[in-house]
Amino acid sequence: MTERIPLRDFFRNPERTGYTVSPDGSRYGFMAPYESRMNIFITETGNSEAKRITSVTDRDIAGFFWKGDHRIIYLRDSGGDENFYLVGIDPDGGNELTLTYEKDVKTQVIDDLKDDPEHMIIGLNKRNPQIFDAYRINVVTGQTDLIAENPGNYSGWMTDHDGKLRVAISTDGVNQSILYRKSESEDFRIVLTTSFKESFEPHFFDFDNGNVVFGTSNLGRDKSVLVRFDLESGKELDVLFSDDENDISGVGFSRLRKVLTTVFWSGEKLKKHFFDDQVKSIHSRLTSEFPDLEVRISSMSDDETKYIVRTFSDKTLGAYYFFDRVKDEIGIITEVSPWLKQSEMADQQPITYTSRDGLTIHGYLTLPAGVEHKNLPVVVNPHGGPWARDHWGFNPEIQFLANRGFAVLQMNFRGSVSYGRAFWEASFRQWGQKMQDDITDGVRWMIDQGIADPDRIAIYGASYGGYAALAGLTFTPDVYACGVDYVGVSNLFTFMETVPPYWTQYLEMLYEMVGHPEKDKEMLEQFSPSLQAEKIVAPLFIAQGANDPRVKKSESDQMVEALRNRGVEVEYLVKDNEGHGFRNEENRFEFYEKMEEFLEDHLIPLGDDKQLR
Repeated sequence: MTERIPLRDFFRNPERTGYTVSPDGSRYGFMAPYESRMNIFITETGNSEAKRITSVTDRDIAGFFWKGDHRIIYLRDSGGDENFYLVGIDPDGGNELTLTYEKDVKTQVIDDLKDDPEHMIIGLNKRNPQIFDAYRINVVTGQTDLIAENPGNYSGWMTDHDGKLRVAISTDGVNQSILYRKSESEDFRIVLTTSFKESFEPHFFDFDNGNVVFGTSNLGRDKSVLVRFDLESGKELDVLFSDDENDISGVGFSRLRKVLTTVFWSGEKLKKHFFDDQVKSIHSRLTSEFPDLEVRISSMSDDETKYIVRTFSDKTLGAYYFFDRVKDEIGIITEVSPWLKQSEMADQQPITYTSRDGLTIHGYLTLPAGVEHKNLPVVVNPHGGPWARDHWGFNPEIQFLANRGFAVLQMNFRGSVSYGRAFWEASFRQWGQKMQDDITDGVRWMIDQGIADPDRIAIYGASYGGYAALAGLTFTPDVYACGVDYVGVSNLFTFMETVPPYWTQYLEMLYEMVGHPEKDKEMLEQFSPSLQAEKIVAPLFIAQGANDPRVKKSESDQMVEALRNRGVEVEYLVKDNEGHGFRNEENRFEFYEKMEEFLEDHLIPLGDDKQLR
């Protein structure tokens, strides 16, 4: 067994992270702790000394970006409510100005207008909390002007390369329409309407700013592909790239040279195809420098000569490097978490197994180092979403659990994205049913492989993963020795009644994907863990943020009450200054310390803990 690493080393704030280079390449900004909160620092490129320009002490800054060479924009919310607002500050720390804060108002960035150093286009839901109007904002003065009022059914906006609003997306809940106009002086008109089950997603305009856009489409097909799309006719022009196994998820371009550069998709790892020789050459140069690591370009100067490069793997959070393309020089800036040694981490292995009804389920298995991989205690870790997926890469939770001697199984159950439309649709109205069967089938696979001790299996997840943990204990009580629910749904009725106001546009779609509260009343009752609490016999640990806008605290409250009324052991941790997951370092520490104690109490029999400690 490898040495037991202190818990806080896995969950403490990074030393330095989030590096972005200024547009002119002369400076970069990054995030680092100040009084246990992540704040913004600025330094000259090539200089190790940095100046802290923010002094936030209540909650981490959520992120930041350069707005020209002389302004920084950062995002904050209040106690995890996800009503993000913008603050502007100069790179020397001067002229700090809150730009968009209003109580219960959320800010979206529609276009940061890279060619305009003083303005951005943003969305605000201050007129109606359910929808976002478009505004132009001066990031130096805070002056905000309405430029497009949402008629009530628009769910998104898109600009051309000149920052003009030329595309809107509308929804009636289950059908989505793309609207287009040649110029801002014209009215939007619908050019394509589809069911939410198939769609064309525009990414950016062709470089002549005409009527053609690049986007991803699964119209008439199972997998999303990269296409060019004519907004005048509402038709695909041609398919530029596709993958037989996975959806195309992203596409990149050069603003400077006005060319398509890269297409991305997720398989076992992130995959790329290059349309552009310059970007392909840069990628080859970087991968030859770091042959055993994944490499990402996290930002670049406007002239495409200076780059911030991030490396990582399943066993390390990696490091940031500065790459000067003209000089062909690569120099390290900093390691992200140097206290975690790659040699002490566990491998995250891609795996597949077959569901009971014949679907191929992809996932990842992490086995503790230094012990025989037989009859191990296991933590099953279904992802949130649920229409998301797990990816290969460093995960502090997974490495922490492996270090404590647990095998960890992550699975991309049906409904997980990137595997095509049929796999996604197979999850509809299957919460607690076939989606849960896919998880259980993964457990059975581990037992059949001889990896899992059938008497020492826990299930832990967050958000939908929290629901899956509760469902696992409720509907397959013989499988799990205990469970951990982190900000998870417990009641499918109350969950859909309390969604954030800006989700109400999608309620009809949610009803079709999860179940209708009236038409599917019996099914939703049957698969709501808090309404079936009498079936739970295993110990449970629940953690919840009081300000969670997505999964309200009432979801956890009713689960705890139902179990305690029956005398079932349930430990409950609530943080009043958190939302959908704990961001503050001290709260993370407390959560994982309690989870560690809980898992070791219930998965490690007395006298059988030598290999784990």
